[in-house]
Amino acid sequence: MAQSKELVSTNEEWNPVFTEELLPCSQKVSLLYHLSYLCLGKFSNCERLLRMRVLETQLLFVSSEAVLLKCLGTSQNLVSALFPMLKLAVEKDKPEIAKNYLEKARTWIEENIQEVNRIIERYDLLNKNLALSTLDINAEKTEMEKKSAQLLQENEEIKKTLKTLEEMLEETNEKLTETEKTIGDKNLELQNLVKHFVSFSKQGHKRFEQLSASVPFTIECSSALATSPGAVEKINTLQSEVNRLASEKATLSQKQWDIQVQITDWQMKLAKQKIDQDSIPDEVHLGKVQHNLSLMQQIFNKLGKFWEKVHKNLGIIKDKTVEDFVDPDLKEGFLMIIEKALEIWGRFGGSFGKGAQIFRAQSRDAYHYLEIDPSSLSEEEWQKEYDSVKNQLREIKVFSGEYDSNQITQAE
Repeated sequence: MAQSKELVSTNEEWNPVFTEELLPCSQKVSLLYHLSYLCLGKFSNCERLLRMRVLETQLLFVSSEAVLLKCLGTSQNLVSALFPMLKLAVEKDKPEIAKNYLEKARTWIEENIQEVNRIIERYDLLNKNLALSTLDINAEKTEMEKKSAQLLQENEEIKKTLKTLEEMLEETNEKLTETEKTIGDKNLELQNLVKHFVSFSKQGHKRFEQLSASVPFTIECSSALATSPGAVEKINTLQSEVNRLASEKATLSQKQWDIQVQITDWQMKLAKQKIDQDSIPDEVHLGKVQHNLSLMQQIFNKLGKFWEKVHKNLGIIKDKTVEDFVDPDLKEGFLMIIEKALEIWGRFGGSFGKGAQIFRAQSRDAYHYLEIDPSSLSEEEWQKEYDSVKNQLREIKVFSGEYDSNQITQAE
């Protein structure tokens, strides 16, 4: 069925454990900025450029918090208003009530989509500004090096170590990419398996699909409707395989980050040598800041696509399904799906609150180092500051791997 296929999401879209990706990315951004600040604070023009980008990032995080709070409010409205009114419409045979509230919900969601698109544009602008600032810093570095009589030659061993670590990182990246692809394939297989085994009446099958599309993550909902013990066993087996792969991905992601921390440490050794020579060091940390900001932008991209799909699905329900609420043969099934939607959306909305808390903490607490002039630090104070940042980087856990398999597989 064409409409049914349009409702199937891929594993590339939004999932409610996004905070597990958002938290380490936001932490890395502030800590990598801090390293750049330590390296460039001695050079006034570079420090000025960096401070501008850091303050811009803080403001962006404040706006990101506001967007997620708006998404949280919409989720709560769906739970407190939309689904209860759909339930009432089914029970009282009042399709017009359902239509009115579905249209109101779609208006809420349209506002979310607009806000998310605006924040995506700001992430894109920040990354472009960071790239320009990096070019300016490198230009000043080149100019200073022209004036230097000589550069340090004793860094060959450091560069050799860096090369080895970079090769290890590339190998880990390849394994991680392969694992993520396998997870995607298994997720799709799980979706298709659930669709195959869910038992609906021939008359009501399409209309049940349309209503169940209002649930953001429907493996749990659909599994509850499967009638065959064999079907449940196959679904559970495949869910276990997805969880195993998620755990494997978590291990590889943590290894990837551990290697990146080691690379950062050796890069800082090179940077310190150049700082001691009054030479601007290679600005490698801002590139990593850009990478993590891009990952956060991708999360908002997925969020936007998610709300667009919910908006579309509610429109399908409004236009194609609501009139069938009066069919007594379908009432029990509709009410069952609405109850499941209430339960899942109730849990799901909390993820937006967690995301908002992450942005609030980062924008408020993570940039106090801007109050300190790095050029005023003694050798011991500088080293103490750097060691503190390095330890915080090492303590970051990039991914727990503790998926709920009902959340990994995206909504139909």
